[in-house]
Amino acid sequence: MGLEERVDRHNKKQGKVNQTSTICKHAFSDLTHITPLVFVYLLKECYFHGTCKATKKFRALQDQVYLVLRNDPQPGPATFVIQCLYVLPIFDLYCEGFSHLIISGLLHFLKKETCSGDSVEAKDLAAQLFLDIVGGSVNHEGRIIEKILEVYGVQFVNIDRVMCLNAKNNCRFDNAKEFVEQYIFGLIASQSYMTAVTLLEHFSIRQSGQSFLLRMIESGQLKAAEKWATFMGKPMLCILVREYFGRNMLKNAYDITQKNNLRHEFPDVYHKYKESTLKKLAEKGCWEVAEARTNSNRQLLEYLVYLAMEAGYSEKVDELCDRYSLEGFLNGKVPKASLLENRYLHLNQLVIEGVVWVDEADALRNATSHFEGCKVVGLDCEWKPNSVKGSKPSKVSIMQIASEKKVFVVDLIKLSADVPEVLDDCLTRILQSPRILKLGYNFQCDMKQLAHSYGELECFKHYEMLLDIQNVFKEPSGGLSGLAKKILGVGLNKTRRNSNWEQRPLTPNQLEYAALDAAVLIHIFRHVHNHSQAAEGGKLEWKSCIVSHMDNKKAKKGSRKYSSEAETMEEQQLS
Repeated sequence: MGLEERVDRHNKKQGKVNQTSTICKHAFSDLTHITPLVFVYLLKECYFHGTCKATKKFRALQDQVYLVLRNDPQPGPATFVIQCLYVLPIFDLYCEGFSHLIISGLLHFLKKETCSGDSVEAKDLAAQLFLDIVGGSVNHEGRIIEKILEVYGVQFVNIDRVMCLNAKNNCRFDNAKEFVEQYIFGLIASQSYMTAVTLLEHFSIRQSGQSFLLRMIESGQLKAAEKWATFMGKPMLCILVREYFGRNMLKNAYDITQKNNLRHEFPDVYHKYKESTLKKLAEKGCWEVAEARTNSNRQLLEYLVYLAMEAGYSEKVDELCDRYSLEGFLNGKVPKASLLENRYLHLNQLVIEGVVWVDEADALRNATSHFEGCKVVGLDCEWKPNSVKGSKPSKVSIMQIASEKKVFVVDLIKLSADVPEVLDDCLTRILQSPRILKLGYNFQCDMKQLAHSYGELECFKHYEMLLDIQNVFKEPSGGLSGLAKKILGVGLNKTRRNSNWEQRPLTPNQLEYAALDAAVLIHIFRHVHNHSQAAEGGKLEWKSCIVSHMDNKKAKKGSRKYSSEAETMEEQQLS
């Protein structure tokens, strides 16, 4: 249980749940006669009498500790903190958090003050505290040991002096180095690698070799491995890079080469990582981002062209080859067409009679009349990707509406500019019709994007009878393509998802991509229903997944009506 939860529990017991006070800071104007025990107790009270979150409390109380140390506690600020650390285990639940708090306050004090009169004596006291913690007579966790050694600058000479002067440390170790090394070996045996590495670095112990590095990597403690390799120097860093590269941990290997200026020693790491990054971006359809990441490097550009060829993205291949004069690279590099054909679903496999481009009022009215005679339609949208962080999202460019045999691709940009009233009326008749079941994949998010893009139109503010296929099947990964592969046996080629949807005219491949995303929804809907009837002898229950949205209070009142209509629609659509 963390400090914040402990405070909450304490406040509930004391009936202080609704307390609204902020942190109560005591004046501490004179600490000459205040003991460390009293000070820690008062600090605890400061913590309890505040209601702000734990992080803010920590920072406020850290500032308070700093102010306290400036008030000349006796016998000195550094010694005073050591004494506080000795008494803190008495406070049990608060020991860990307050220990970090007080040491951080001291570090803040030492950075701002030019000198501390008791700092030399405090080093030996800190060494004694280190011995007492390791010996088990004072209870503090490993990270406190790290901070004590770091803040006080404790070295072997301090530990040696304490071991010689303090008779009760009559132990089997001859010197501080042997004592510390034995303690570190215990940390390594318990796989407390980060603490062990921190102490190895602090005391400049360089005895361990490559096997220690491999143990850290294999146990997954990569930060400790990298910290230790950096401490050991270039030869060990090179071993670390080779290990990462051999384990296909390309990002880790790349980061090490960049941080430590090892790119010339490992040119393959750079290119393999960049190629891996390009492949991931290409799989997501982020071609413009991938092109920018090549930094006009010819080897990476050629790899990007190959990825576009492998994905069947022919127009992107032509675009890149023209822009960077890569035509000669294509010879002998084109993947077999048969492999590309069989990998993805194509529009002609869905027996679609045609794809109709709609950018005029009459064509839109004809499309609307066609859909008003349909019981089920599929919906999807596309817009130009925006890879510039912080910039406004692009307007939705097109809306695809599919029936059993046709797909209409509506040019929203042109129609909203030329005939906004006709566009608003026609799409209202489709989207808000309770007689047409609309199928979408995460289409509620698309509706929000549409409403944001065309706030002046009413058609995108409401919808009725929307069945989100994503909610029905709850496909965990792969999106619509993954669902199509699971249901229909073949996925969708998503390479054009982030292409430029504002260019006119759209390419034939873009039109096919757009049409397919809407048309496949109807086929998934039909296929699963027919398969379920044959296998289970009963109808699927869709009504709980059909949703409607209205910007008024009638939505709740009408929810039962829509559920009833959904049940009726289900029976009609699936008969």
